[in-house]
Amino acid sequence: MSALAGGGIVLGLSLRSTEGASTGSTAGARASSGFQPNAFIRISSEGVVTLVAKQMEVGQGVKTSLPMILAEELEVDWKDVVVEQGDLDAAYGSQFTGASTSVLKNYQPLRVLGATARSMLVTAAAQTWGVPERECHAERSAVHHAATGRSLAYGALASKAATLAVPSARAVHLKNPKDFKLLGTRVGDVDSPRIVRGEALYGLDLQLPGMLHASYERCPVFGGVVAEANLAEIKALPGVRDAFVLEGSGGLQSLMPGVAIVAESTWAALSARKKLRVRWTEGQAARTSWAELAAQARLASQQAGAKVLRQDGNAGRALASAAKLVEATYVYPFICHAALEPLNCTAAFEDGSLTLWVGSQAPAWAVDHIHRALAVPKEKIRLHLLRSGGGFGRRLSSDFIVEAAAIAMRVSAPVKLMWTREDEMQHDHFRAGGVHALRGGLDASGRVVAWHDHSVTFGHQGQQPAAPLDEAEFPAQRVDHFTLEQTVIDCRIPTGAWRAPGANVHAWAIQSFIDELAFAAARDPLAFRLELLGDESRFAIGKLLSRGKGYQVGRMRRVLQAVGEKSEWGKTLPHGQGQGVAFHASYGGYVAQVAEVSVSPEGLLRVDRVVCVCDVGEQIVNLSGAEQQVQGAIVDGLSAAWFQAVDFQNGRAVQSNFHDYRLLRLAEAPARIEVHFLRSDNPPSGLGEPALPPIAAAVCNAIFKATGRRIRELPLIRAKLA
Repeated sequence: MSALAGGGIVLGLSLRSTEGASTGSTAGARASSGFQPNAFIRISSEGVVTLVAKQMEVGQGVKTSLPMILAEELEVDWKDVVVEQGDLDAAYGSQFTGASTSVLKNYQPLRVLGATARSMLVTAAAQTWGVPERECHAERSAVHHAATGRSLAYGALASKAATLAVPSARAVHLKNPKDFKLLGTRVGDVDSPRIVRGEALYGLDLQLPGMLHASYERCPVFGGVVAEANLAEIKALPGVRDAFVLEGSGGLQSLMPGVAIVAESTWAALSARKKLRVRWTEGQAARTSWAELAAQARLASQQAGAKVLRQDGNAGRALASAAKLVEATYVYPFICHAALEPLNCTAAFEDGSLTLWVGSQAPAWAVDHIHRALAVPKEKIRLHLLRSGGGFGRRLSSDFIVEAAAIAMRVSAPVKLMWTREDEMQHDHFRAGGVHALRGGLDASGRVVAWHDHSVTFGHQGQQPAAPLDEAEFPAQRVDHFTLEQTVIDCRIPTGAWRAPGANVHAWAIQSFIDELAFAAARDPLAFRLELLGDESRFAIGKLLSRGKGYQVGRMRRVLQAVGEKSEWGKTLPHGQGQGVAFHASYGGYVAQVAEVSVSPEGLLRVDRVVCVCDVGEQIVNLSGAEQQVQGAIVDGLSAAWFQAVDFQNGRAVQSNFHDYRLLRLAEAPARIEVHFLRSDNPPSGLGEPALPPIAAAVCNAIFKATGRRIRELPLIRAKLA
């Protein structure tokens, strides 16, 4: 803040203060000598407006979209804005990045912050001119007095505004959305110029004076410990500064036992690691295999569930008396996150204090995990947030951060820990595989009268499943006789959240099975879904509603009807081509998709077109960013469904790099992706996740239409389509 010694204003409201009853009433905006370090808005006397993005940027666009919300209410010209990434600071409130909550939770508080600063600048101008505030208005980084034609730029008003008391949030007037000038427009990512120029931006780019580089060898079987290692030989290698064993508790968010190699360069560290010989005590996890886990899940799915999540009516009796019974079992594999930037963290430990530079989706969790694992007081930990080349839920975990901290505490210099691609794929916190065993009953008219779903998945040693089911998962409350069960089997494979946790597999199984029911009823799949939804617009409430679960029937119907219109649903297609439809509500968003595919006589798949309709509330923040998120989610979901699976043998992940863990290639991406947004009278929600869940089912349903082959096991690459 001392850079503003020439005069300026910092709005020192914390985000938490905007959420309480007495919002902002005790906060103050001070001149440069008394500025607080927790400011969201900073205006210099030269007119430079600095806005803070508090959530971590992982490619979802929040470093651009969140400051846009501030800028809209502040009435600042976007060209005058400088965006800073906020480090971990309690004044920002939660800095958790995940579950598509960044816009959902910050939209209204950030509007208040921006409007508060605008109000203070208007007051400063009115007092300067000696005119009533009602005669002044803010526009394009200046305050104007229409009656006299006078105007003052924000820079000229900054010092005056800094002396004013901060008004209560109740006294601040927010703009009418119809008057928005910035929100809803197309704005490029604020970091794009630096990315294009290849400038230092990501964690892997970070360079510090005297920095060393580390690599960490873990047991290939989760939970294994070091029995012995050739440390003396490794320490004697060129460029190696040290090599040592780290003991650890082995918890998912704690320190995994292993061997650290610290060297003068990444090359020296990785070269030395190739010569490292470790004898491991592997433990019971060495007996784990995917074939065994899949068989266990299939068997469990045919038995009573460990937990009944919802039971309406008597599904068993209704299924037994149904005119037609349809049964199917859907199987999905473990997958890994495969973010393009490998996990990395730079740490420095000096005089009992730990400083971290890292891309973390849950920085406060990281501090807590370091405190627990390494006994470093939380007040002695400082965390700088850096942009990350992909997260998808993997950077919610803190294992790699704890590793870097533990290594730094043994080294008298800053040290950067970098995982290799093989580390990431074989030591991931994997999206768990599992099974959905479904039974549906139809009456003589083809109406669904009974539904039974037993979901079986895996959790690491009693932890909560990474794919939780909600009691209100569709078609709950749409079928009179409805039973939903879930069984979570303990496994010794580390599991974690992957993009759109739960929804990414549940939507595939449920929407595919609905298609099977429609076929059995000889009904059009889209019309069948609309009938199943019904006309009632009540809200189906679930236990996980705070995470965007549950659904509104009216919103579901609108996106489904709209996607039918936009895609020309039901049009005649040549032989070997087909349309498939799917929809899902998750993480506050309602999304329906139609996929058009072609399958050659040889069984080669091509996705020709995807039409997507989204309802994510009343306001799109950044239209360009929103479209990119939807397009990216479709590509990501298609990539996972088509190619990705992690197999385990003897407790080890078989796949190790992109040669045997395929990502979607450019030539395999849909030729056309069309994105449409519907407005609704609901708070805006995020878009990083809701558009992913429907794509797998839409494509699989289209494959059935084109070939008559029903896909009940992923990935698609292992299926015979001809």
